[in-house]
Amino acid sequence: MPFGNTHNKLKMNYSAEQEYPDLSKHNNHMAKVLTPEMYANLRDKETPSGFTLDDVIQTGVDNPGHPFIMTVGCVAGDEETYEVFKDLLDPVIEDRHGGYKPTDKHKTDLNSDNLQGGDDLDPNYVLSSRVRTGRSIRGFCLPPHCSRGERRGIENLSIESLDSLDGDLKWKYYQLIDDHFLFDKPVSPLLLASGMARDWPDGQGHNDNKTFLVWVNEEDHLRVISMQKGGNMREVFTRFCTGLTKIEALFKERGHEFMWNEHLGYVLTCPSNLGTGLRAGCACQTANLSKHDKFGEILKRLRLQKRGTVGGVFDISNADRLGFSEVELVQMVVDGVNLLVEMEKRLEGGDAIDDLMPEQK
Repeated sequence: MPFGNTHNKLKMNYSAEQEYPDLSKHNNHMAKVLTPEMYANLRDKETPSGFTLDDVIQTGVDNPGHPFIMTVGCVAGDEETYEVFKDLLDPVIEDRHGGYKPTDKHKTDLNSDNLQGGDDLDPNYVLSSRVRTGRSIRGFCLPPHCSRGERRGIENLSIESLDSLDGDLKWKYYQLIDDHFLFDKPVSPLLLASGMARDWPDGQGHNDNKTFLVWVNEEDHLRVISMQKGGNMREVFTRFCTGLTKIEALFKERGHEFMWNEHLGYVLTCPSNLGTGLRAGCACQTANLSKHDKFGEILKRLRLQKRGTVGGVFDISNADRLGFSEVELVQMVVDGVNLLVEMEKRLEGGDAIDDLMPEQK
């Protein structure tokens, strides 16, 4: 880990109090949970691959966060991180995922037939639809901690497995050393501090399908994306489910499972993406609604979040990842976007939207 002193053995010559980070100005879940006592209890522990507490928290130490946006502030370096450092990560997960407790069990549903509607989001307001997730391959360290050889091994295994995809899932792989089309070197301080950008772009790449994309060795081992223009979220989600199911089967044929357990669902690098890892989003034209003083409250009640773009177009997506199935999360987006479009139409006509205010979910 060349991004900090996390593996400096001489630090054990100093007390936990002397090594404890200054978190007084931090606004992230890690800083909210970590105490000097917890740090003292966990600082000499490490996972079988050598990931330490200081590795876990480094990104949150280096990045205080935004005064109004609660970031996570920690990452996993391998599958065992979530067990070895559960005293820290369990309360972080519970805080980040709306009270999800250490005894709770996650549910998975990748049957797109269970989605209600979603094939008729108004294309005059819904410009594009997308569903993405991550997957981690059991037996390898995660990107913040993997070696060069591991990263190349993941790349080779991915190429070998995914070359078997056909039809609208068929892909051609591009190494980033030759092509920088889809994702460039991370510039986010959160990713840089975690160590994910080491050796860039060695062992990293993507395919060139316009509607079904697979990134290799970015924030997670695999980032799988299904997308297309317009408002047919059902078609996007069906392709997503079909592709993921085939990919998992191809990896299993080669003796490799994805990281998964009953409690955390699919295990990924950032605790914010545990469970489904799924973000379903629509680029929505909501120029009037986005100016409404209740826009934020509406999104909160629908369990949705927004990311701003240009000219009144917002990317609207699910806020949750863990504790809900894939179908449930996409359903929230479909139902929520339909309501937002109805509200936007009302406001365009100069009418009130008070009677359309959703109940708190």
